[in-house]
Amino acid sequence: MILDTLENSQPYESLHPLFGAAFKHLRELAARSDLPDGRIDLDGESLFAMVIRGSGKTPDEVRNETHRRYIDIQFGAEGVDRIGWMPVTECRQPKGYDPDKDVEFYDDTPGTWFELGPNQFAIFFPSDAHAPMANTGKDLTKIVIKVEV
Repeated sequence: MILDTLENSQPYESLHPLFGAAFKHLRELAARSDLPDGRIDLDGESLFAMVIRGSGKTPDEVRNETHRRYIDIQFGAEGVDRIGWMPVTECRQPKGYDPDKDVEFYDDTPGTWFELGPNQFAIFFPSDAHAPMANTGKDLTKIVIKVEV
């Protein structure tokens, strides 16, 4: 997992062939005042964005999740997202992988919690179990860039 601000994204752009394009699109989307809800196609199934608006749940209500096909770049557009994290190797309660949605949930409680504020991003690789939206009733808007592994 990586946590930083959008202004500091350049050093991470060389970590994956699609990260340069992903961060370019993220900067463009972050500058918009008219973000649409839902999916935004950027480069077919290789690279797309999801705009998520919602009210957070309690930490007990969120579940760890992992993805096998995509890397998540989660960006705080408005509000603060509280996210749990733990290495997938420490997860002991998998609920089964759904290849159509590219997600596997776990009942394990994250060992680490952090806040993703406005203009910050977190990169979650397939080895990172994460439990987003644990900001207990507070509204937020986030942009999730899905980067094909």
